[in-house]
Amino acid sequence: MIRRYGKSIFLITAAAVVAVFLVVSTGLVRDLSVQERSRMEIWADATREIVASFDSDHPVNIDFLLRIIESNTTIPVLLTDSEGNILQHRNFDLPEPVDSLNPGWLSDSNREFLEGKLASLAAGTNVIDITIAPGVEQHLYYEDSTLLKRLSFYPYVVIAVMIAFVMVVYFAMLSTKRAEQNKVWVGLSKETAHQLGTPISSLMAWMELLPEMGVDEATVSEMNKDVNRLSTIASRFSKIGSVPQLSSVDLNDVVEAAARYMSSRISNRITLDFVPAPQPVRVMLTPPLFEWVMENLIKNAVDATEGRGTITVTVGRDHSLAYVDVSDTGKGMSRKMFKRVFNPGFTTKKRGWGLGLTLARRIIADYHRGTIFVKSSTPGAGTTFRVTLEAIG
Repeated sequence: MIRRYGKSIFLITAAAVVAVFLVVSTGLVRDLSVQERSRMEIWADATREIVASFDSDHPVNIDFLLRIIESNTTIPVLLTDSEGNILQHRNFDLPEPVDSLNPGWLSDSNREFLEGKLASLAAGTNVIDITIAPGVEQHLYYEDSTLLKRLSFYPYVVIAVMIAFVMVVYFAMLSTKRAEQNKVWVGLSKETAHQLGTPISSLMAWMELLPEMGVDEATVSEMNKDVNRLSTIASRFSKIGSVPQLSSVDLNDVVEAAARYMSSRISNRITLDFVPAPQPVRVMLTPPLFEWVMENLIKNAVDATEGRGTITVTVGRDHSLAYVDVSDTGKGMSRKMFKRVFNPGFTTKKRGWGLGLTLARRIIADYHRGTIFVKSSTPGAGTTFRVTLEAIG
């Protein structure tokens, strides 16, 4: 169960971790934003007290209030009157340096810059109204500090890094799993070829003795065909995991040989038709392995027809691609099964390992750099598998 749902559990866990981090970091940004507004309200209160002290006999600690105002070195602020005239500004990166002898004077470019900032801030929520006296108001506009801006982007940067990390780990797991499967697959194939080798050699020796023992020639001939067939099967298994020896062949000849072999081993109620390409179609392949693919596809089509129907094997060329279509008039399948049929162990039969199409895909993709897929299928009407290879010339 862990192997079956391991990938889903891993992805769900990773998504949960990312979601938790996003919630926590968003909360931190929100808390910092509240703190900055509180600082700006204190700044506004200090500004109000300073202005009010000019019309009041109540003693005010001007130095303390000025220190509050001067302590803001990170949050850009604009102070305007009720008519929108800029009275004060702090912590903005102005286009031109401010005249140290006359800091209240603004050049045209600096004024245009600050008025643009004011228009942008006025459309937002970062504003505090300051009541100086009855009927007299000022407005304090402020931007988020550089720290808050960076922190607001930080969660998304970290999430992107985490997603990239998760994807790397995920594909590393898939690659490791695939490598293990390939190792088991190759080991099983090599061991099968090795185990078949000894009895096949013994059978070949007996085949030479049978005529001397009085066995009729026709029987020996048929038995010899089966022994040769076993030898071919062992040779195919031994080639799994090895570097294939590709040779230039006419695809018509290889496919015809596989179809001819299968035609004598299927029910008479099933018609197997071979439609060659009108011209030779040369490709690079290993004939024994490719014939194995064709036999598996034809066997699959035979099972789909359930003992009665027609199987058509067609060779053709489409520009730079050579293709072989194996079509049947069997039970067909739904679209959601198009990819599942190539999964190891997937089968709709009561008997069988469900490895034929998996093996075919490995041979085509890994050894011949081609593709194999379900071209079309209609439930109750039939299925067409297509194999494509690079054509020569």
